Amino acid sequence: MDKKRKAQLKGAAQHIDATVYVGKDGVTAEVVGEVVKQLKQKRLVKVRLLPSMEQERHEAAEKLASAAAAVRVEVRGRTVVLARD
Repeated sequence: MDKKRKAQLKGAAQHIDATVYVGKDGVTAEVVGEVVKQLKQKRLVKVRLLPSMEQERHEAAEKLASAAAAVRVEVRGRTVVLARD
């Protein structure tokens, strides 16, 4: 994905709310399944990493993106934006 497309997706992500939340169990099969389901519907998903999660946020974002076959658009604070290619 090129820089221009990522910038467009970052802009679009500002107007959506987080619809998936990752809690203390971290990235589980249920979370990945929900992300895949939402990516098929919307192609852009915002995931909120709760403070109770023990994994490092960039590591969790990368794990989630690879498990869901998605592109990590942005990690800002505890919010991750994923997109389907």
